[in-house]
Amino acid sequence: MRRWRFLLESEFLRGCSSYQKKVEYICLIGHDKGVSAALLVLLLQRLNNDEAHKCYFKQVEQASYPGMEDGGRVKEVHLNGDIYCGSFKGLLPHGRGKYTWSDGTIYEGEWEEGRMTGKGQIIWPSGATYEGDFSGDFLHGFGTFTAADGSNYRGAWRLNIQHGLGRKQYSNSDIYEGFWKEGVHEGRGRYDWNNGNAYTGKWKGGKMCGRGVMRWANGDIYDGFWLDGFRHGVGFYKYADGGYYFGTWTRGLKDGLGTFYPTGCKYPPVHRWCSSLGCKDNRERVLSQHLSEKLDYTAAKPTVRCSDSDKSFVGGSHRSSSRISHRAMPFDENFGLYDSSIELSPRSSSLPSQAFDDEKNEVQHDGNLIYEREYVQGVLMKERIKREKEPPQRSTWRCTLGKKRVRTKSCVDIFEGHRSCYLMLNLQLGIRYTVGKITPVPMREVRSSDFGTRARIRMYFPRKGSQFTPPHYSIDFYWKDYCPMVFRNLRGMFKLDPADYMMSICGDDGLRELSSPGKSGSIFYLSHDDKFVIKTLKRQELKVLLRMLPAYYDHVRDYEHTLLTKFFGVHKIKLKGGRKVRFVIMGNMFCTDLRIHRRYDLKGSSYGRYTNENDIDENTTLKDLDLAYEFHMDKSLRESLFKQISVDCMFLESLQIIDYSLLLGLHFRAPEHLKLHLELPDLIHNPENSHGFEGATSHGVPGRSRSFLLVTHEPSFVSTAPGPHARGATLRAFSAGDREVDLLLPGTGRVRVQLGVNMPAHAKPRLGQDETDLAKFENFEGYDVVLYLGIIDILQEYNLKKKLEHTYKSLRLDPQSISAVEPKLYSRRFIDFLEKVFPSQP
Repeated sequence: MRRWRFLLESEFLRGCSSYQKKVEYICLIGHDKGVSAALLVLLLQRLNNDEAHKCYFKQVEQASYPGMEDGGRVKEVHLNGDIYCGSFKGLLPHGRGKYTWSDGTIYEGEWEEGRMTGKGQIIWPSGATYEGDFSGDFLHGFGTFTAADGSNYRGAWRLNIQHGLGRKQYSNSDIYEGFWKEGVHEGRGRYDWNNGNAYTGKWKGGKMCGRGVMRWANGDIYDGFWLDGFRHGVGFYKYADGGYYFGTWTRGLKDGLGTFYPTGCKYPPVHRWCSSLGCKDNRERVLSQHLSEKLDYTAAKPTVRCSDSDKSFVGGSHRSSSRISHRAMPFDENFGLYDSSIELSPRSSSLPSQAFDDEKNEVQHDGNLIYEREYVQGVLMKERIKREKEPPQRSTWRCTLGKKRVRTKSCVDIFEGHRSCYLMLNLQLGIRYTVGKITPVPMREVRSSDFGTRARIRMYFPRKGSQFTPPHYSIDFYWKDYCPMVFRNLRGMFKLDPADYMMSICGDDGLRELSSPGKSGSIFYLSHDDKFVIKTLKRQELKVLLRMLPAYYDHVRDYEHTLLTKFFGVHKIKLKGGRKVRFVIMGNMFCTDLRIHRRYDLKGSSYGRYTNENDIDENTTLKDLDLAYEFHMDKSLRESLFKQISVDCMFLESLQIIDYSLLLGLHFRAPEHLKLHLELPDLIHNPENSHGFEGATSHGVPGRSRSFLLVTHEPSFVSTAPGPHARGATLRAFSAGDREVDLLLPGTGRVRVQLGVNMPAHAKPRLGQDETDLAKFENFEGYDVVLYLGIIDILQEYNLKKKLEHTYKSLRLDPQSISAVEPKLYSRRFIDFLEKVFPSQP
């Protein structure tokens, strides 16, 4: 090839702009110099132009070459060390043929215009083989691949990569059968280990992720949620002897509230328990999930469309077999159990059951006792033993048969049996339309005309679709988007990418319903990535929000650390009959990888501000009188917090807003001296843990091991991506020399400290507790906690209705104890209460 390079570097080709003349020149000079047809084609390919190939093929199509017969068949053609025997179409292999590369790779099967397309078989020098569908020189369609190590895959392919439904048996006799995506497990599938363990459920990125069931060879079973190959979320563990543990896990460790039912004890129905915790099967709660995953090996063969410029003669791109042999091999050579092997390899797969065996042996069961427990990162912190409740008598059930159940009416009852799914689908359709419509509009400063009820986008979504809307499976509805330019700018202030925002809410994974409708009829939805909360609004709340929006916009612009709820959009759905659903999209304050062990809604009032102890579970939001801790923070962090709380309260007071509250989430850290004695079944390897301890300072009680450390902020070590609630600069800590700090969590990772997000504190029992209350605390020194907080429910005005409520309740109760008080008093009481919750350091 180098010998004939002068043809392409001639002065004539450099100055010629006509591809036709370039082709004629190369053909003329080439034939005069004795250049073979194969080399002429290679030279023409260097022109990288479809027309050049076509022109040349027309000139030489009727030419006769050694070894080619009149019928287009050849006995054997030698091309630069490669050998081809088969049918031609012009100069291109077409039909059936056999091609042997100089490195020993052999393909025998169907060709189409110079490319392997159709049924065929390829054998590599390593001994690996593939037999099945090809398209455009790629393994594409359905086929069987056998690697040199003996592993075997039979299933769907796309562009040399396993993609679709398939079954693979590994060289160590492990078997996976299910769906693949880009060469890794993705979707529903089953993995059987050679030691007898088996997992059936969801996969993502090659790891167990989502709902799944793990069965160990010793008879133990775990049914619940997974993340990155670890038990993560709600689930239950069934022991081989019949005992059950219902609870939550974080990265493979029990974390949060749970209940242990020893052998012989009656446990609640599994489906009812899962429903109570909101962990229904994805098919019931995920709207846009594609459920049409069918195991069909006989689907129509896919094809890869190739331009004419990609078509080449056998001596061209097929000259090197690396395009097939090298691209099809790497994912098999290094393919294993991924990170899930840390937990479920034959060496360590028995650890989960061993860890639970200790728990079972400690129990002296009398047949009626159950054990309510609370874990923090795998450490048992609290335990309460209670006697199993007796089942109701038959007479009790008979007495209730004639009674009607009173059900709170929801604002979405208009959708009848499928109201929730229809509502979610309508939300997604409308948001996808409006975000796509407003995003191309150039950014500009908002005007007065951008506010108010008249600043809106309206669209009709018929079920059959229209010129502007796609067809859908819901019911016909009208869509209204309020103040689109204002919220577009707000999303820009919060540094939200429009595509990410739309995909979070409108992606294939859909929305999840958080809880059933409350007294107000409002319901809540959560985006699949936990970033956004969608809440239905009452008509009066919508009016208040639109009325306060100009002031809210200015406040958010002026105070980047504001703790107020972050609004990203306000919309309305209207059906043909005139019935309406209004809703607002907000940031989720608890969007974090850390488990939130406690949630509190703090107003500063006392009347009715407690929760029945029997009603408390993992997802219960507690109230003011339930809070038994006070939180000691770094001096600078506390000053920043109360400075912003005061500013936000003054803003709400100026708008005559009351009934707002501080939503507080607590992530407890297990004491390090207890974790040292814990055998961790699921060891978490985090590269961030290898650095950060150098130069780190423990700012806590002397002589006590801290479960987190404040370290100097390093942007390269932490995520600086904007979150749905996080906003503003990294905070400075007094104990770290007034420098910006990160929070280092040993065994977990390193996070950035911002106002209301990842704020470290030390929780201690509140002063004034009597002995009965103090008996609840196993650790009187307290706990290290990570705080997440923000001000919510800011849409209630102190209107005539609230004034009448204040007057009525003041006649029977202490006016200071009720929630409905005038805004100035509410603001002052709110701040005073929080100063007790977050006391200043002496």
